[in-house]
Amino acid sequence: MELSALQKARVAFKPTLPKALQGSVTLKEGELTHSAADQDKIKKLFPNTYGKPVVELIPGLAGNTEPMNVGVILSGGQAPGGHNVITGIFDELKKLNPENRLFGFLMGPAGFVKHNYRELTKEVVDEYRNTGGFDMIGSGRTKLETTRQFEKGMEIVRELNLKALIIIGGDDSNTNASVLAEYYEAKKYGVQVIGCPKTIDGDLKNEYIETSFGFDTATKTYSELIGNIERDCTSACKYWHFIKVMGRSASHIALECALQTRPNVCIISEEVREKDMSLNDIVEHIAEVAAKRAAKGMNYGVVIVPEGLIEFIPAIHRLIGELNDLLAEHGEEYKDLDAKERTDYILSHLSKECAKTFATLPSDVSRQLSLERDPHGNVQVSLIETEKLLAEMVKEKLKKWKRSHKFTGKFGYQLHFLGYEGRCGFPSNYDTNYCYALGATAVQLIANGKTGYMAVISNTTEPTEDWKAGGIPLTMLLNMEKRKGKMKPVILKTLVDLEGKPFLTFAAHRDEWAEDTCFAYPGPIQYFGPSEVCDQTTKTLRLEHEKEI
Repeated sequence: MELSALQKARVAFKPTLPKALQGSVTLKEGELTHSAADQDKIKKLFPNTYGKPVVELIPGLAGNTEPMNVGVILSGGQAPGGHNVITGIFDELKKLNPENRLFGFLMGPAGFVKHNYRELTKEVVDEYRNTGGFDMIGSGRTKLETTRQFEKGMEIVRELNLKALIIIGGDDSNTNASVLAEYYEAKKYGVQVIGCPKTIDGDLKNEYIETSFGFDTATKTYSELIGNIERDCTSACKYWHFIKVMGRSASHIALECALQTRPNVCIISEEVREKDMSLNDIVEHIAEVAAKRAAKGMNYGVVIVPEGLIEFIPAIHRLIGELNDLLAEHGEEYKDLDAKERTDYILSHLSKECAKTFATLPSDVSRQLSLERDPHGNVQVSLIETEKLLAEMVKEKLKKWKRSHKFTGKFGYQLHFLGYEGRCGFPSNYDTNYCYALGATAVQLIANGKTGYMAVISNTTEPTEDWKAGGIPLTMLLNMEKRKGKMKPVILKTLVDLEGKPFLTFAAHRDEWAEDTCFAYPGPIQYFGPSEVCDQTTKTLRLEHEKEI
C-alpha cells in the first residue's frame, strides 16, 4: 500500500502513554460493583463474572512475563482509532515478552467462529499506526450469542493457544463480550475476555468511561463539514441546509457538533422525548425559526438532526415497540406481502393508538419501520431520510403560513447525511493517544489475570501522561431490555443528560443562534502545530469536567 505524505508523517508519530503504563504495572483493586439495573437478574445470569471490583493500573514490580498469545476482534461499525488500539496491544505484548504473539480475526466475530485470522506481526502493524479505518483485519456485525458459536470459537483458541481474546466494539459488541466471558469462565476453559469501548455515537460511557473512542475524531470531522456548509450558506444566502448526523440511540454527536458550529436549529432527541413532542411540534419549531429569519431578510439557515430522532418521538417510539413485537411473532406471515397488503396486515394487528400513528406517517417512513431489523434487533434508522421528511414538512407548513402572511420569505433546502465521512478518518491526536492507551491497558488486564473486564482510560482533559488507566467489569454496564420480543441482558446506553452542562450550555445559546447568524467554522482536525490547536478535547468532555470552552 502506497502511503500519502500525511500517512507517512502519522505513522512516525509516537503516541504518549499515561505514566502508569510507561513501566512495570500492578493492579489496585477498588470497590465491588453491581449492574446498572436489574441487579438480581443480571447476577443470576452472570454468576461467575458479576460483582468484581473496579481496578486501577499503577506503577509496580514486573508481573507475569510468561509467553502468551492473544486474539483481537474488531466488531461493529468503524470508528477512528481502532488500529491504534491494536498497535497498543501489540507493543505492550512485545514489551512484556518479545515471544508474545497477536492474532487478528478477520471481518469481525464471524472470523472467530469461522477460524479466519492472520498473525499481526511488526511488519503488518507498523503499516497501520495512527491511521483510520479497520482495514488491518476488517470488522463485522455477527453476534456472539450461541453455545455453538462459543464452542466453535474455542476450537481456534486451543489451536492458537490463546490466553485471551480482546473484543473492540460498542455496547452490543461488549454485551457479547460479557456473555462470552461468562460462558468461558463457567466452563473453566481458561481463556480471558477483555472489551474496549468503541462507538462514534458516544453513548457508551459512564463515570469510569469518559468517552468511547472515535467520538472525538468523528465530531471534529463532522463539525468541519458543517462549518463548510455554514460558510456556503452565508455565501449563497438562499438555502436551508438540513444535516443528519450519526447517533442512532443518543444525540451526543448532534450536541457536540452544535456546540462547535452554532447552527440555527439542532434537535436533541432526548429533549423531544422528555417534552413529549410530536413530529408536528418539531416541524413547527423549525418553521418558526425560518419565518423569523425570513422577516429579517435571511432566507437561509442550518438545521442539525440526529439520526435516531424518529425513535425518540414518543408516539412513534410506542409504535416501534409494538412493531418489534409484531415482527418477532408474525414477521414471517407478512414479509412477502405487497406494500398495501403488508400495511393492512400491520394496521389490523396494532393497538388503536399505534395504528393511528402508523397511518399518518409518510409511506417511506412507515415502510422502513415495518422492515427487518439489524442483527441486534434495532430499527435501521440510518435508512430513514429524517432530514428529507422534516425539510418537506417544513416546506409544506411554510406554504400554508404564506397564504395567511405568517411567512413572507422564500424557502429552499439542501439535504446532507454525515455518516461514513466520520467513521474512518485519521484519528485525532486525542484518539491516537487514547486508543493506544486502551490497547496497552487491555494487555495489562490480561497479564494480571482479569476476564470479563473493559479497559478504561480517565482524566483525559489533563496532559496525556496524567491520564489514569484501569478496568471495570462488563457486568456493571448491563441491564435487561427487550430485544426481538425477548428480555435480554444488554449494556445500558448513555443518553444526553438534559441536566448536564453540555446540554445546558447549548440551551442557553440556541435562541440567539436561531434568530441571528452566529455560525462557527472549526476547520479541519489539526495533527501538527501548537498544542492549543492540535490537542483540544471535545467541548462535551471539557464541559463535563468543568473546563472553559
